[in-house]
Amino acid sequence: MPELKEQLRADLTTAMKARDELRTATLRMVLAAVSAEEVAGKEARELSDDEVQAVLRREAKKRREAAEAFGSAGRSEQAEREKAEGEVLAGYLPSQLEDADLAAIVADVVTRTGASGMKDMGKVMGAAQAAVAGRADGSRVAAEVRRQLG
Repeated sequence: MPELKEQLRADLTTAMKARDELRTATLRMVLAAVSAEEVAGKEARELSDDEVQAVLRREAKKRREAAEAFGSAGRSEQAEREKAEGEVLAGYLPSQLEDADLAAIVADVVTRTGASGMKDMGKVMGAAQAAVAGRADGSRVAAEVRRQLG
């Protein structure tokens, strides 16, 4: 069994014993999403740690978007809950790149691909996303690529 999934299960047990309602609910939700991903498609399979991380990133993004939506709708209590769930999930993800580090990675990719303008955005984005490997949100990467190409 992948280490990250095993870690999530162990942490769920610990949270349940500690009666930590937020952490328990969040970990149950993410493990359900992992299980759903495992049985999706034609054949059930075991997810690798990278695939489990992708599920975690997707769930964390959902929490960020939900927190923004609740906040703009004036529902601060739900927004705070979503932010707290996002923070729990962030603990299982690699730390996010600083803006300067992201800019350096994108500059390196632009140089390697020989990109000269916005017409090369797709080529640069593909290589930049691979180089970043989940350590920065796609929208941040896209904004930096646009800034450097434009």
